[in-house]
Amino acid sequence: MTHKTLFEQISLKKSYLCVGLDTDIRKIPAHLLKEADPVFAFNKQIIDATLDFCVSYKPNIAFYEAMGAKGWESLQKTIEYIPKSHFTIADAKRGDIGNTSGLYARTFFDPTSSGLSFDSVTVAPYMGSDSVLPFLEFENKWVILLALTSNSGSADFQRITADDKPLFEHVLIKSQEWAGADRMMYVVGATQAKDLKYIRGIVPDHFLLVPGVGAQGGSLEEVSKYGMNKSCGLLINASRSIIYAGNGTDFAIKAGEEAQRMQQEMAVYLDKYCNQIERPF
Repeated sequence: MTHKTLFEQISLKKSYLCVGLDTDIRKIPAHLLKEADPVFAFNKQIIDATLDFCVSYKPNIAFYEAMGAKGWESLQKTIEYIPKSHFTIADAKRGDIGNTSGLYARTFFDPTSSGLSFDSVTVAPYMGSDSVLPFLEFENKWVILLALTSNSGSADFQRITADDKPLFEHVLIKSQEWAGADRMMYVVGATQAKDLKYIRGIVPDHFLLVPGVGAQGGSLEEVSKYGMNKSCGLLINASRSIIYAGNGTDFAIKAGEEAQRMQQEMAVYLDKYCNQIERPF
């Protein structure tokens, strides 16, 4: 999916919502446990209920890896079920050097190798360019680089100053040598909303994947106000607040209602903060 196509989907749906499929078999409604594949049965209903209100889905790979081979089967079926109109993110946070990164890239981008074909994968930049570049060898696939995350320990390293700049700023500047806004996104946590205006000055054209709205308490309006650019430039991820909005037989209905509520709020912010900016296409 291209930068332009993603923006077109955002404009069509008046939404920049990404639904995180952080599906924990210990938390899904009990009535699904009788299914042959409870995780996929849950994901399928969540996707059916939310697809009109979001533009992206992001399975957190840890929830599937923890289940071994069955988890990978559930993940593959989930990715195959997601409509091609929706941007898919493998939230894997991989990062290694040389051919190992190349193998991770094949895992998520090459269906002839693994059976999986995501549009993008989250990557940790700590080991530098040779841990990231192998992912960019796959045409039309995106890298979503961890920049300034929403967890409490993010300040341990990401805000350490070197040459009068915090480490996350070095990541943003250096990584632009590896790919442009058509192939590279950045993770910026919603709980770091006060930094978004500053970050936009460094990466004005890139999409930002923003977790932390919803269960983690980030403000959707603040993120939208300070993070939007001329092509929206935001994917706001919500996981628990949507997929676990209900835990009964009506869980999918509750998830759809929460996704719709967020979409309606996003439509207001698109008009308020994005539609006044000159279009890039």
